[in-house]
Order: sequence, then C-alpha cells, then structure tokens
Amino acid sequence: MNEQRKDILDMLAEGKITAEEAEQLIAALERDQPPAASSLDARPKGKAKYLRVMVDALENDEPTRVNVRVPLQLLRAGVRLAALIPPQALGKATAELNKSGVPFDLTQLKPEQLEALVEHLDEMTVEVDQADARVRVFCE
Repeated sequence: MNEQRKDILDMLAEGKITAEEAEQLIAALERDQPPAASSLDARPKGKAKYLRVMVDALENDEPTRVNVRVPLQLLRAGVRLAALIPPQALGKATAELNKSGVPFDLTQLKPEQLEALVEHLDEMTVEVDQADARVRVFCE
C-alpha cells in the first residue's frame, strides 16, 4: 500500500473524512497513476517458464531499474542438486544463513514444494520504504 492511500485510510479511521470522501480520494489517486504501470501489471497466462524480479525506483533523482529473469528450470535443477547434499552440510549452511540474517532452512527444501510455489505464485508485490519505489516478483 502506498503512503498516500495509507494516509487516506488513516483519516477515515480517525473520522476526519467520510467513507464517500475516502473513496473519491482513492479514485483520484488511481487516476493519477502513470499509464505504464497498468501495462506492467499484465502478464501472459499459461505455464510459467521464468521467475521475474522487477524494481523501479528513484536514486539521487535518477531513475533506477532492475529487471531480472531467471529460468525456472535453473531453480528446479538447483533444488534437485540440493537433495544430493548430505543433511549435515545442509544443517551447517542453514546455520550460517541464519547467522547472516537469512532465516531459511535448506533442509526443508524439496522439489515438490518448488512446484507448488510456482503454481501459486501469481504475483507478489513487495512494499519498500520509499514511496517512489516498486518491487514486483512474479512468474511468467
């Protein structure tokens, strides 16, 4: 949720504006969205082949764009290879990840879980602290 929309909802919750006024303000915000954003929201339907990570932000008043496309076959191969690593080594790697602030348990990574994740990952938007930044993670 962007900061402006949150402010409108906060004003509504505090009773400073009515629900109708909040609806009008939110509609005005949506009208002010750049048209390019709506074209980014569309993604092709069908069996996903890639994991896509897109970042649009402003850094030092300069637009910054990141567009990463990882083949899901690469991820599937990595998960299958991880199944060959001895559990003791996976436990040590998990401990190191946790020490580094990455709470991810490699011993729980299974190929069938990856498929379920891919099937259910339609789109995820990650909110960031900057109002002018957008991060999207999705399969295509």
